[in-house]
Amino acid sequence: MYIYNEVDQKIVDERVAQFRDQTRRFLAGELSDDEFLALRLMNGLYIQRHAPMLRVAIPYGLISSVQLRKLAHIARTYDKGYGHFTTRTNIQFNWPKLEQVPDILAELAQVQMHAIQTSGNCIRNTTTDPFAGVTPDELEDPRPWCEIIRQWSTLHPEFAYLPRKFKIAVTGSPRDRAASQVHDIGLHLVQNDAGEVGFEVLVGGGLGRTPVIGKQIRPFLAKQDLLSYLEAILRVYNLKGRRDNKYKARIKILVEAMGIDAFRDEVDAEWEQIRSSELTLTDAEIARVKGFFQPFEYDASAAADTSLQQKLANDEAFRVWYERNTHEHKVVGYRSVVVSLKPQLEPAGDITDLQLEVVADLAEQYSFGEARSTHEQNLVLADVKNADLYAVWQQLAEHNMARPNIGTLTDMIVCPGFDFCALANAKTLNIAEQINRTFDDLDYLYDLGEIRLNMSGCINACGHHHIGNIGILGVDKKGEDWYQITIGGSDREDASLGKVLGKSVAADNVADTLKKILETYVEQRTDEESFLDCVRRVGVDPFKEKVYAAAH
Repeated sequence: MYIYNEVDQKIVDERVAQFRDQTRRFLAGELSDDEFLALRLMNGLYIQRHAPMLRVAIPYGLISSVQLRKLAHIARTYDKGYGHFTTRTNIQFNWPKLEQVPDILAELAQVQMHAIQTSGNCIRNTTTDPFAGVTPDELEDPRPWCEIIRQWSTLHPEFAYLPRKFKIAVTGSPRDRAASQVHDIGLHLVQNDAGEVGFEVLVGGGLGRTPVIGKQIRPFLAKQDLLSYLEAILRVYNLKGRRDNKYKARIKILVEAMGIDAFRDEVDAEWEQIRSSELTLTDAEIARVKGFFQPFEYDASAAADTSLQQKLANDEAFRVWYERNTHEHKVVGYRSVVVSLKPQLEPAGDITDLQLEVVADLAEQYSFGEARSTHEQNLVLADVKNADLYAVWQQLAEHNMARPNIGTLTDMIVCPGFDFCALANAKTLNIAEQINRTFDDLDYLYDLGEIRLNMSGCINACGHHHIGNIGILGVDKKGEDWYQITIGGSDREDASLGKVLGKSVAADNVADTLKKILETYVEQRTDEESFLDCVRRVGVDPFKEKVYAAAH
């Protein structure tokens, strides 16, 4: 895990002092609302429907037990006892008092955390695979590259006021677990014919009002050229991206308007100007950053332990959790544990102060003092010995974090919706609760197989509804909440945008509509065929006919 040096700490401390003075001046009436707006956004502070919301950065989802304890303290001291993990792997506090936000930022700085660039038209938190560094199917650990990008992009003077926010994801596995194809830039570690490892570069992906799958701009980029090439892309976007219309200001609109070939030409021309510069990554610098992400000293005797098999045979509930909520590890004798933040009747991604401390305890005792947040709004303990899985499960179950639903319909991505967000058109939390109450039979969910359900309360798509196998979008119709359904989306390596099923359905009918969709899937599927594969094979029409048959 990257550790701040003196310069890092000084920058964060100085930012806290600066924002403390800005907040004082605003509260004293010396700064107008408009003047304070840009300043608070630079520090992750939004004004939501009922209160300020502070978004705290968790770079590429990696978080220490010390940081988890600090977040628990902040939730308990300055908020209402909980936080909310987002699809950008950050954590949000929904109820801080404006005058106390500088105190929160000062406490975060004590544990090498901040809220810089979690909002505003800048380069946001770079995300990656939650199993980075431990998954067996990985070509190379992408986290050092995320850290290199973080250091380059943080407080970058040229890119502090981009046309719109900018998001980057990096993956090191053929399996895309970071939704990289719907990012402004997606970076895939790949190997060329000469055996060299570099990056495939995608550009122009994104969701929101105009969802777009990213396009390949470069099939192979040498590692030493990473920052100069990213800088070239950002410069072209910064100069040519639209600033007259925020809905058309994302890089995806520019790439679509220019065409990928013309955009590539512009980037290459800019790149030639800066390719041989201080932006070139040296072997020494790459090695320095990689040094923070060296493998832990795993227990060589873990592979010989047989207690796991005995526990699996003797405890059915544990076996089900093991099958659903753990992931293969590259070291024999270890597994990665997914901590479910999707309890049946609680908002997805929410975590209490006590639960944060429980995860911190488990990380310290069983996973080298680290945890990870995921873009699917769960947590991961990446390095748990097989012999310790039963104890971890027991602790998680005691604190409502062991629901064995990972990858199922109820492992939903859900934005906070109208209950919190000032931009939302419709509520989401009540719909998620309705779905959870309706689909409470785990055996039925397991029979359905892997299904990704994503829900957003508005077209901004913070819940990634476009790329859910089933997507739900809340819309306002004359003051009433209605919900548009899409099917066939994917955020994996076979990324696709869902297709609209038909007219939107009333709030009370969402779960019943899902029932009909799933009944159609069961009728149409072949042996072992997933929901997504079935939709792609038969198309939308059979599902549409089932859902809307009663209306005709």
